[in-house]
Amino acid sequence: MTFHGWLAFAAFWVVFVTSPGPNAVNCVANGMAYGLRRGLWGVAAILTQAALFLTLAAAGVTAALAAVPQAVWALKLAGGAVLVWLGLRGLVRAGRPLVPGTPGAAIYTRAFLIATLNAKSLLGYLAAFTQFVEPGRAIWPQMAVIYPTALPITAASYIGWTALGARMGRHALAAGPWLGRLTGLAFVGFGALLVVSALT
Repeated sequence: MTFHGWLAFAAFWVVFVTSPGPNAVNCVANGMAYGLRRGLWGVAAILTQAALFLTLAAAGVTAALAAVPQAVWALKLAGGAVLVWLGLRGLVRAGRPLVPGTPGAAIYTRAFLIATLNAKSLLGYLAAFTQFVEPGRAIWPQMAVIYPTALPITAASYIGWTALGARMGRHALAAGPWLGRLTGLAFVGFGALLVVSALT
């Protein structure tokens, strides 16, 4: 990968991981509910998913999945259903006191599920590889540049979203349940859009 190619990839990745989506909403919700430190379990899950998807993309798996319309359809439908379910659960639980000591593993698992069942992720990783990986060169030396570029940018973005949520969380109790309801509605909205895109 040339220096200009790396700059273009880094710019693409910044836009990809900073644009609001289900991961960002979940990070804000985690920050609000658990604070920055415990909310980092969610960031760790997103980084796990990012490393996994980068590896699968390098191995050609994401391209193979994207080439099968039924696979993309199933991913959109499953991801949309999970997001709608999480959103509805959030709406029902809005305003209830938090369960103390929520295990980090539960925060991690939920964030990993949201990140993995996100069709935006699959298509984004595919776009990154079709645009920036040079097909005539060995893939793994290029991955040695992509991994240390993509993962720190991803971490910085979602730590930022979690920190924003933690800052908002200080005012959430005083504001009542409306912030929780907005988060739930955001998940329902993202999920509904995925389901509609799968069915049309």
